[in-house]
Parts: sequence; C-alpha cells; structure tokens
Amino acid sequence: MVTREQADALLRTYNPNEALVYHAYCVEETMRKFAQVYGHDPEYWSLVGLLHDIDWGMFPEEHCKKAPELLAHIDVDEAFIHAVCSHGWGICSEIQPEHFMEKVLYTIDELTGLVYATALMRPEKMQGMSVKSVKKKWASKGFAAGVNRDLISGGAEMLGIDLQHIIQLTIDAMTEASEKIGL
Repeated sequence: MVTREQADALLRTYNPNEALVYHAYCVEETMRKFAQVYGHDPEYWSLVGLLHDIDWGMFPEEHCKKAPELLAHIDVDEAFIHAVCSHGWGICSEIQPEHFMEKVLYTIDELTGLVYATALMRPEKMQGMSVKSVKKKWASKGFAAGVNRDLISGGAEMLGIDLQHIIQLTIDAMTEASEKIGL
C-alpha cells in the first residue's frame, strides 16, 4: 500500500495550489475520523480522502475520469479507485457510491468546504465551532454558494446517519487537524 508521504507527494504533483491541498487534508482527516468512529481502517480511509481530488488541480474538466490513470502510479487497489471516482457521482462521474466508505466521502467532500468557509469567518477559526454555527451558515444560500447542500443532505440520507452527527464528526476532525489545514 502507498505510504502517506507518497500519497502527499502525488497529490502535490497534480494539485500545486495550496488551497486544494488544504481541502484534501480536511477530507483526509474527516475520513480518518469516520473510520475510527465506525470501526474501519483509518489509514486506508484517510488516504482515500487525501487523494480524492487527485485530478482536480490539473484536469478539472476530467475530474474523476483522469483519477484512475494518475492513481495507477501508486499501489492502490480497485476499491480505492472506485471510491475516489464515486465521490463525483451525479456531477462529473456516473460511478455511484455503493459502500459505506464511498458514501461518507461523497457526503463530507462538500461539507468540509462549508465547515472550512465557516471557520474562516470566525476569529477563533475551528476552536469552539458548533453544529449550530455551521447550520446557520448552511441556511444562508449566498454563503459558500459553491457548496452543494443538496448533495450533502442526499449523502446523509444514503448513509442513514443524522446530518447533525455528520457535521459534528466533521467539525471534530477538522478541529483536531486545525494546524494541518491552516486554521
């Protein structure tokens, strides 16, 4: 299996923009948190999260289509590639999230963006952030307008997990990694 260092190097090769790297780190740490809470392999899940947007930085028009080719450069299995490609389901990919890990990735990818944007508006950034503060920003359609709230809600439905709980786990993960993600 690929090491975290190899995965990070590959991510940075195809995503030279630091904002994209921070996003990948947010998803990495949130996937790790969900794996820990639900009894799965945190290292594997976090690597899927880290590399989920491997093709976005240089190939945005081929997002989730170029990923298998780029991931072929490292030692990942078909399940890893399927998970990465399924996070764009209904947007840029026809690969539907089937497994729990894929549904988590699908749900939290956009959510981490909303949580990050919320943190940027707060003097204390991630420290002390609540689900209530995220939900307040959620309700403001003009705030982080690029975040697809319907996709997040649909992902929560697919998972059969309360959205409040998903938001809380995302906040927890990003708070624990606040230095790593630039907050």
